[in-house]
Amino acid sequence: MSLRLANKNETGAGPTRVRRRWLLPAIIALAWLAFGVLGGSFPGLLSEVQKNDGASFLPAGAEATEVAHLQERFAGGKIQPALIVYSRDTGITEADRAAIARSATAVGKLGGLTGPVSPPIDSDDRKAVQLVVPVSGVDGFAAGETVREMRDVVHATTPLGLSAAITGPGGFNADFSEVFGGIDGKLLVITAIAVVAILVLVYRSPLLPIVVLASAGLALIAASAVVYPLAKHGALTLNGQTQGILFILVFGASTDYALLLVARYREELARRDNARSAVVVALRASAESIVASAGTVVLGLLCMLFSELTSNRGLGPVAAIGIAASLLTSLTFLPAMLALLGRAAFWPVRPAAGARHGLWSRIGALVGRRYRWVWAGTAVVLAALAAFAPTLKSDGVSQADVFLTKVEAVTGQDTLAEHFPGGAGNPVVIVARQEAADRVAKAVGAVPGVDGGARVSLDPATGRPKVLDGLVEIDATLHDPADSAAAMSTVDKVRDVAGAVPGAEAKVGGQTAIQQEIRDAAERDRGVIIPIVLLVIFGVLALLLRSLLAPLMLIATVVLSFAATLGVGALVFNHVLDFPGSDPSVPLYAFVFLVALGIDYNIFLMTRVREEAFNDGTRAGTLEALAVTGGVITSAGVVLAATFAALSVLPILFMAQIAFLVAFGVLLDTLLVRSLLVPALTVHIGRRVWWPGRLRHGAA
Repeated sequence: MSLRLANKNETGAGPTRVRRRWLLPAIIALAWLAFGVLGGSFPGLLSEVQKNDGASFLPAGAEATEVAHLQERFAGGKIQPALIVYSRDTGITEADRAAIARSATAVGKLGGLTGPVSPPIDSDDRKAVQLVVPVSGVDGFAAGETVREMRDVVHATTPLGLSAAITGPGGFNADFSEVFGGIDGKLLVITAIAVVAILVLVYRSPLLPIVVLASAGLALIAASAVVYPLAKHGALTLNGQTQGILFILVFGASTDYALLLVARYREELARRDNARSAVVVALRASAESIVASAGTVVLGLLCMLFSELTSNRGLGPVAAIGIAASLLTSLTFLPAMLALLGRAAFWPVRPAAGARHGLWSRIGALVGRRYRWVWAGTAVVLAALAAFAPTLKSDGVSQADVFLTKVEAVTGQDTLAEHFPGGAGNPVVIVARQEAADRVAKAVGAVPGVDGGARVSLDPATGRPKVLDGLVEIDATLHDPADSAAAMSTVDKVRDVAGAVPGAEAKVGGQTAIQQEIRDAAERDRGVIIPIVLLVIFGVLALLLRSLLAPLMLIATVVLSFAATLGVGALVFNHVLDFPGSDPSVPLYAFVFLVALGIDYNIFLMTRVREEAFNDGTRAGTLEALAVTGGVITSAGVVLAATFAALSVLPILFMAQIAFLVAFGVLLDTLLVRSLLVPALTVHIGRRVWWPGRLRHGAA
């Protein structure tokens, strides 16, 4: 009788309870899927609101930024000049000149120009000719399209034996746009394949990786839906590098959070029959560490708002939006799908409790027996690698070295450098008072490194200087390539000389000044942002772990891991791959991602250590937490490293270096720091690691 009553209690009113149990997860899952269908185009639209020109990276108050804005006013709008350079080894012929004239006429009829094509400019050796085409730069995406059309026209009208290439700011912008234009295709496909392959190996299930991938895809759509209107209306700056990092970060973070939640869900499924209750318990148990992890990364990324560089200030909120979207889908869509699928999510493998006596238990036993040798040995290895960090070349590279493949803009730049002064097409621009213009031009023209003197820019329509609010524009061509160290040194001299002219109120800008100020701002940012990030992360860890000593230990280990990663990067970049150098922002980007993401795994570990230490003490709790979380955290690290490694498919030096540093650093942190150094230090310090929290007195 009691058995029948029990069955009745479970099934008599069961249909109503079952419907209610499935209703909320179904609503959440369907709402997300509907959003994915309606907003699926947003990631592809991001390339249309990118700004990849140098001026968009500059600090708003920089002198070169002021000059760039004044140039726009002089020109009646923002211009990205494209330089068409023709060359023939045996000298330009009359037939070549006729073809160049026809090409110039055809180019002049294209849309997207702000004025006529310049007359042909001959090189001193008579083997090259250049044309200057004023392309509207108001819309960077449209400017790239204009240059691509221009290239089609130029190559179609160039006779055999005459080489032609389009370079200059317009040409480089078009090549950057082309490289990053396919970012939402090739990069996403490669990332998705890597994530699915690793998840299939981890779960031995074909269904669960699809659910995790869907969660990451929805997070990317959600993030793009927020970023796109903000970038379109100028609330933040988005460039190709930031977009690539956003895509990778969303997939990596979403997969990390999913791995942690699913691992706890699998543990709970082994303890109870009801899949929905297992999801609820798993979500409650893992939500704190997932939210803390995401919050740490978000706050770390938002520290980029203290940067002087506009591009860095754009990266911070863009990436933070991506992390927030990953957190949202991981705590809503993913649990809903797990509740709906139940044990079928793991098909064909039946969920069982995580292995506690396998590899990670043996590693835990080693840490428990030899903790002094373990932490000392790993610290020595990391310190030895960190000793090479100062050899990393991060003083900047020329624009031609930014691309890892030979693009047309670089080919054209090489041709210009061969036949014209190094700074041809990228003059130094001085804006000064009209009454002092001749004196400024004379003084600047006498500066060593300035070729052919300096002259006041003339209005093409009138042939007279254009005066704007009593100011005129003066152009000076440098002998050295615009982004070389020698050119930057010349710009410093030009600033000194122009600034010394009484009553001139001269300001110096142009491509060389832009690159110089970007480099100086990047060096300043490293000294300001890195300490702020460390303070923010310390605060989050102190609140989470209710301790002051444990956060100091964790931050010290992650910083040591970061320094070791830079050391390995210096060896690989300088001696294996023979890179010419790196962007000044590379160390800062690597630091923000490695420290924020490295702390992630320590949060996953130490929150479990704290949970176990309440019952079993710090030593036993540490070894148990290492055994339980070792597999899932290592899997998360491998996935994140694989996703960042996918950035290397983009032929951009900056992206390749960030891909290597973050991928290697995450693996180093996951396999060495979190698996050996942190547990060994925690065991050695013992319960004092929780000082001044009450857990320092021992288990409850």
